[in-house]
Amino acid sequence: MTRILPLRQSSALAALALSIAIAAPAQAQSADDEGLQEIIVTAQRVSENQKDVPISVAALNGDALAAVTGAGADIRALAGRVPSLNIESSFGRTFPRFYIRGLGNTDFDLNASQPVSLVYDEVVLENPILKGFPVFDVNQVEVLRGPQGTLFGRNTPAGIVKFDTVRPDAVNKNYVKASYGSFSTVNAEAGVGSGDASDVISARVSALYQHRDNWVDNIDQPGDKNLEGFNDFAARFQIQAKPSDALTLRAVFQTRLYEGSARVFRANAFATGSNKLIGLGGPATPFDRSKTRADGLNFQSLENYNGAFTAEYDAGPVTITSVSSLWNGNLQSRGDIDGGFGNQFAPTMGPGFIPFSAQSRDDVPSLDQFTQEVRIASNNQVGLGFQFGAFYFSEKLDIASYDYGNPADTAPAAIAVQRQDSEAIGVFGSLHYQFENGLKVQAGARYNHDKRDMVASRPVDTRPGFLGLGGPVTPQNASVGDDVLTWDAAATLPLSEEINLFARVAKGYRAPSIQGRLLFGRTLSVADSETTMSYEGGLKSSFAGGKARFNLTGFYFSTDNLQLTAVGGASNFTTLINAKKVDGYGFEAEFEARPTRGLTLTAGVSYNHNEIKDPSLYVAGCGAACTVLDPVRVGSPGIFSINGNQLPQSPRWTANWTAGYAAPVGNGEVYVFTDWAYRSKVQFFLYESVEFSDDSMLEGGIRLGYRTGRYDIAGFVRNVTNDVSAVSGIDFNNLTAMVNEPRIFGVEVGVKF
Repeated sequence: MTRILPLRQSSALAALALSIAIAAPAQAQSADDEGLQEIIVTAQRVSENQKDVPISVAALNGDALAAVTGAGADIRALAGRVPSLNIESSFGRTFPRFYIRGLGNTDFDLNASQPVSLVYDEVVLENPILKGFPVFDVNQVEVLRGPQGTLFGRNTPAGIVKFDTVRPDAVNKNYVKASYGSFSTVNAEAGVGSGDASDVISARVSALYQHRDNWVDNIDQPGDKNLEGFNDFAARFQIQAKPSDALTLRAVFQTRLYEGSARVFRANAFATGSNKLIGLGGPATPFDRSKTRADGLNFQSLENYNGAFTAEYDAGPVTITSVSSLWNGNLQSRGDIDGGFGNQFAPTMGPGFIPFSAQSRDDVPSLDQFTQEVRIASNNQVGLGFQFGAFYFSEKLDIASYDYGNPADTAPAAIAVQRQDSEAIGVFGSLHYQFENGLKVQAGARYNHDKRDMVASRPVDTRPGFLGLGGPVTPQNASVGDDVLTWDAAATLPLSEEINLFARVAKGYRAPSIQGRLLFGRTLSVADSETTMSYEGGLKSSFAGGKARFNLTGFYFSTDNLQLTAVGGASNFTTLINAKKVDGYGFEAEFEARPTRGLTLTAGVSYNHNEIKDPSLYVAGCGAACTVLDPVRVGSPGIFSINGNQLPQSPRWTANWTAGYAAPVGNGEVYVFTDWAYRSKVQFFLYESVEFSDDSMLEGGIRLGYRTGRYDIAGFVRNVTNDVSAVSGIDFNNLTAMVNEPRIFGVEVGVKF
């Protein structure tokens, strides 16, 4: 196990001493520039200075965005790069799970509902296999924390992660760059546009190709490297027409094609009584991320296709916007779920004790998502302004799950299928008024109508009866729906040109959900709607003559009937539950400074305390030999109370910081840039246990290079300290862990034109 112990064991307060907070890392700047550039966000569907927006919004761009999304990284690399944001996955690159202020969903089922909304170029991506779409040719990533929905998109109780790509009429945004690094990692990216803002017709083509060789050696398979390789390709084509100054039309076509390994699960990577990772030879051997032992098949493939059309008409007093989008996707993913070889009934097994072999496959044969949004917004900058709109969402999703009797079987012993049809309608509106003293108040409301229908069955089950699964399951049906009014109110008050105070109160909502994973169960589970009341306030400031800025937000939220997923456990069955109440509070602080020419510093920190408040809520503990710390329900061994627990995958502390320095040399500049992200302890499941947790994680990157206005050549390292941390687990069979990405060295060459 490779760790830098002083850093790993440092307290959150030590991290706070190193960083006070930033939501928006610095743009790349030359040594001749002075002061910070303004951070312009579109969180409220108009371009505004971040300081003037009464929302806790963070933006990731420039050097920091380029650093974390390069070197073969996927969207999970954004985790911790702004305060209160976490992202993890048990599927690897194809199924990210997002958390904001601790609110998220650990459910691995392919229809899992998430309280964090992802918006890519004004289009909501709902299903998790769409949310992993790669980040390339992107201007900036914005993270809106707290309930949203009165201005655009779908309602969300936790927040939004929003991506804005480079448009066809962008000027000086053409580029090509490629890197090569450890494990033959290739990251090649390009974006080329044909026009500028004055052109009647313009177009842009952008693409990303990422490759990594297999670098994990499965000792029980032929060859010396068998797993964790991938080929990931994504492309975007945009064409834009401006037949008049008032009308803009844009069509977008996108695709993603992925082939590679499914997530590597590592059997008994924890020893009972400890959450420290151990080697294949047991607690006395060091953990080696490059080796595993598994006897099951492993593969994964994903295809995404998208077509979208946006029309924007400036009618003078108002602007009318229409956004239409159709997404299609399919996924095939099979892994060795027990993470080891053999079992107690076989002559040999390991690593450690394997009660039984577990190998399953989850597919999305077909996913179709259609969205339509229409907005009418006033164009005035002062006085009374408004925005009204409507949103429609339709999703048709097929899921197939397979269980295999033996690790290398290709014919399944059991097949379970699901069909889910979802529909959502939202009607929203917002008013705002700017007073002469600078005070701006705004309020909005949204009517939400949601409906979801599911039919699921297990048409095939030839597994032995002693497994207690009971054979095939006839079709099971469930329908859920709700009609809810959500709202928000906010105000921004300038104390001076440098300091704004803001406050916001908002009601958020998540529609009811259905869980239909019948591969190991016989009934569907349903979770009722959840509602969240969120309160936040703080300040946004710039000072030192525009060379520094500081933002601070304090928040409190209370969620009724929070939807949770009891994953796995001794019952090996995933089911939805509602917690009567979950309360949370904390803060986010953000700081950026350019104290001297060529030097830019950023930092960010967040504290998130949340607590499940439901004395009657119990879940099954782990099926593995783990040490559960929660109280046992009287008369029910193996069933534990989760009242008072912090939500899973919700660290109390996160921190991030960057530093960049550039010095003139010849016709360009030599520069160095470093970025770091820290999180404190997380639990992986609803119950608290010693083993299924990780004490902390600290990952950083360094980039050193030379650039001119056109060329950029640099060397880089990601995960500099080669931090090895568990990021998730599987608890029904043994002490299985999933770990973070390895250290990557490489070089990159880029050209702008």
